[in-house]
Amino acid sequence: MHLSGLQNGETGVIVNVKGRGAFRKRITEMGFVKGKTVKVIKNAPLQDPVEYEIMGYNVSLRRSEAALIEVTSVNNAGQVEQPAFEGTFMDDIQKTVEKEKGRLINIALVGNPNCGKTTLFNYASGSHERVGNYGGVTVDSKEAYVKQDGYELKIVDLPGTYSITEYTPEELYVRSHIIENKPDVVVNVIDASNLERNLFLTTQLIDMNIKVVIALNMYDELEAKGVKLDYQTLGKMMGIPIVPTVAVKGLGITELMSKIIDVYEGKDSTVRNVNINYGNTIESSISKIQSLIQQDKAAANVYSTRYVAIKLLENDKTTLSTLSKSNNFNMISEKVSVEIQRLEKEYGENSETIITDAKYGFIAGALGETMVEGKVDKRKKSREIDNLLTHKILGFPIFFFFMWLMFQTTFTLGSYPMDWIDAGVGYIGEFVSSVMPEGALRDLLVDGVIAGVGGVIVFLPNILILFFFISLMEDTGYMARVSFIMDKLMHKIGLHGKSFIPLLMGFGCNVPAIMATRTLENRKDRMLTMLITPFMSCSARLPVYILLISAFFPKNQGLVLFSVYIIGIIIAILVALVFKNTIFSKQDVPFVMELPPYRIPTLKNTTIHMWHKGSQYLRKMGTVILLASIFIWALSYYPREVKYSSDYDAKIESVNANTVLPDSVKQSKTAELELLKVSEHQELSYIGRLGHFIEPAIKPLGFDWKIGVSIITGLAAKEIVVGSMGILYHADLAADENSGSLIEKLQQQEYTSGALVGQKVFTPLVAFGFMLFVLIYFPCMAVVAAIKKESDWKWAVFTIVYTTAIAWIVAFLTYQIGSLII
Repeated sequence: MHLSGLQNGETGVIVNVKGRGAFRKRITEMGFVKGKTVKVIKNAPLQDPVEYEIMGYNVSLRRSEAALIEVTSVNNAGQVEQPAFEGTFMDDIQKTVEKEKGRLINIALVGNPNCGKTTLFNYASGSHERVGNYGGVTVDSKEAYVKQDGYELKIVDLPGTYSITEYTPEELYVRSHIIENKPDVVVNVIDASNLERNLFLTTQLIDMNIKVVIALNMYDELEAKGVKLDYQTLGKMMGIPIVPTVAVKGLGITELMSKIIDVYEGKDSTVRNVNINYGNTIESSISKIQSLIQQDKAAANVYSTRYVAIKLLENDKTTLSTLSKSNNFNMISEKVSVEIQRLEKEYGENSETIITDAKYGFIAGALGETMVEGKVDKRKKSREIDNLLTHKILGFPIFFFFMWLMFQTTFTLGSYPMDWIDAGVGYIGEFVSSVMPEGALRDLLVDGVIAGVGGVIVFLPNILILFFFISLMEDTGYMARVSFIMDKLMHKIGLHGKSFIPLLMGFGCNVPAIMATRTLENRKDRMLTMLITPFMSCSARLPVYILLISAFFPKNQGLVLFSVYIIGIIIAILVALVFKNTIFSKQDVPFVMELPPYRIPTLKNTTIHMWHKGSQYLRKMGTVILLASIFIWALSYYPREVKYSSDYDAKIESVNANTVLPDSVKQSKTAELELLKVSEHQELSYIGRLGHFIEPAIKPLGFDWKIGVSIITGLAAKEIVVGSMGILYHADLAADENSGSLIEKLQQQEYTSGALVGQKVFTPLVAFGFMLFVLIYFPCMAVVAAIKKESDWKWAVFTIVYTTAIAWIVAFLTYQIGSLII
């Protein structure tokens, strides 16, 4: 009987795990090993994937993957051979290479996704690292310094991983950091409510023979379940001190830091040189390989020889390559092959599964001696919520409602603080104009810096609201459920269900979304997700939408905004389908994803998340946007000496000298003549010439040269587009997307030459086409740099070219077909 054959609510005991490669490696590490009980919770709304419960946590698998796992009924569980518990044994090897002790302690934080590791890091250090309740939020290590008891603690928050094998780039990164940087103490953060699965990573740290302190996080959830854990005895058994913590409330953090210092100073008696006993047969193989590795003094000084021997028995290619320069490499390689064959013949499994089974056997035995399960079921309410949010009929409508609510709230609620900021920017511009003498410097500050940057800062409330919603979905655990219900659809277009997480993050900012693709184990999945992420409309594009929707779609504003986002999603799907069948035709990779329990996020974490993203936005304004605004202003300001078609100064003097005209008429005519002069100078400036140069290419889209200039300025950062339009269309100094002056300028703008002379430049059709062009054409330079960092320049350049080409085609079809209909 296969796991895929079980119905909702049915339970089975794992007998055998078939399959090879990535699937087998990940599935066994997640706890799908011989003898474990698995329960079917429910199917996704589209009947695939399926949610299962194992070791007290929930995980989703596709049916095709569940079919590779053989199970038997619970009644036959006694016939399934369970991994033996052999306990531990001591050795004489010191933990890590002893260094001269200073007042700086280097600490590495490691742990499974969803264990609260980054929350602990934030609380301990006051850092603004973001937290999310799904795998892979932290895609880079973050550093912070904490002072306690005369020591300075350098804490490095490493990416969340289920193990430190070679399955993902994150796992290799964590492993390399520990081996190469040799932290003084490794803090293993463990989810106390999910001990068995979390302790698998701990067993690997034990093999590395390093100093470890366990932060038993979410300890309150363990107690709430009525579980009795003798964590002190468990710590002595493993040679690792354990400190209970509740990071979200800041409980146990000070005690954890004190324990780290004790371990560093060698004052904690719990720390011992303990090794997991894998049983006589496996230990014999480890010993034989270890003795050969020890002959290479260079390797023995860098690595724990026992850890290396175990990794070699697991057929870890990366570990084998690190020994390639050893003098006895061939002997080691041959001995590893012999011992792997011997073990596989003895156990009837591949060697990696044998080691994994042994580790879980140790974990089960250790917990069996130190933990008594509780009788309190705290998951009933969570299951009821989950059944509603992932309901086969209601799941998708609820998700789309959340999306609509997010966009509508961003648009409506954000308008109030935007008005306040808008007024403040206006006052600043007026004040600077009144106190400074006329000249290039005043024009630079007022028209360049204040008009450019000021026109962008007003969107900070929108961005904070957008990230507030995304943070809620991440921190509550709903984001993982979205991946669960979307996997079948994603699978049809060649994407992994986990691809949905970075794609959804792309609505906030494409840069962290590109970086979050590291959570995808397969490189082709990562590349395909990266290439379509730019079609997820980031918050930087939002100012353009708000401006044009306010000007040309006063009715149904939320619906129009929603449609732009939906079109981006549709284009991403179509592009993914094309790429799937061309440059990324490949075999599927497994969909194995933890579904963390629902949790109520704290206001502190949500605030940290919002401010972190808001500060990134502000820093971007102080660098890229500020420089780009000054550059755009300079291109539009110079050359100062141009040949006008008319002597505007003489005409203005003539109007002012006219004694017949009332003052109000004089002011109106003077303002009109000054505007005509500025407009003509704008057209004859460097930026006007650049706009005219590209006008033939964008004219079929219904765009004029000023729209072309705005498109060019958006290459640096999409936020600059609105600031550029404020300068190009000569709105008031404080003009922004919500300013009546800029909106009126766009509505009144007419062609002054050519076949369309006298006609409006902007119509609802042109405005919609322009929004689609901004949505699709290549992302800002920061995103291009992120793609280059995650892949190479070839893919970065490809992204620039193909997204701009699609943007032109879509805007062309929108304008040409729309012109025939309207």
